[in-house]
Amino acid sequence: MVFNQVHVPWNKPIKYHQQNHWMLLYIITGRGVRMIGGTVDIFIQGEIFLIPPDVPNSWSFDKYMADKERKVEYITVFFSPEILENSPAVFPELSDVMEKIRHYTDAMLFHGSASVQLQRVLTAMIQEDRIQRLLSLIKIFILLASTEAAVATGDAAVDSRNAELLQRVYLFIKKNYKRNILTGEMAAFIGMSQIELCTFLKRITGKPFLALLIEYRVIMSCQMLLKTNLTAAEIGYASGFRNMQHYNRMFKEHTGMTPLEYRYSKR
Repeated sequence: MVFNQVHVPWNKPIKYHQQNHWMLLYIITGRGVRMIGGTVDIFIQGEIFLIPPDVPNSWSFDKYMADKERKVEYITVFFSPEILENSPAVFPELSDVMEKIRHYTDAMLFHGSASVQLQRVLTAMIQEDRIQRLLSLIKIFILLASTEAAVATGDAAVDSRNAELLQRVYLFIKKNYKRNILTGEMAAFIGMSQIELCTFLKRITGKPFLALLIEYRVIMSCQMLLKTNLTAAEIGYASGFRNMQHYNRMFKEHTGMTPLEYRYSKR
């Protein structure tokens, strides 16, 4: 088990990667955009994620949600699959707990009382020694096995080649979402034909390129609605939408609310 408390400038993201171990991530300070497998969404401070081995993920932080030092803070706990497999031989009482965790194939987001208790245990681990952290890890396993408190939030692993290509797709979208993007531009950047790109995205994410672009624009507009005082029209334009009726329709389709309803419900 490896425990890390990280306090870094907001512009140092957790880059797109895959790990051989399980990763538990607790966002103490910060907000931004996460990519897990082929799923992109917003994350906020206080959230706790469990990422299974070999599931690619990345985390980009928002400069407006950093602390006074313009830094973000998070805790990671890495543990090997072997711990889940071998612990029941030593502690038979943990057999059901370990079995439930091993059944997680998608990334999981924890909520409710389990999330609050996980926050407390993880925060306490900052001051603990190695032996105390091992005892805390057992508490964490028990909480992670609370399947009623966990929601799938990212799809299962894609192979490394597909993960690399998908990363390049989102990198291009991230850099260019504010302007009009043609599928041909994206295909040239990735090194595919337009047909190959569309087939690849549909197979890996289940969505065409335009749907991914609109989804990302809505995600970014959500952030601006929460962190700025710009009007909904200004935010729609800054997010890449050139038609406000289209922006309002797409926003409601993805969030179930209008932009202003979203702003007031989250503040």
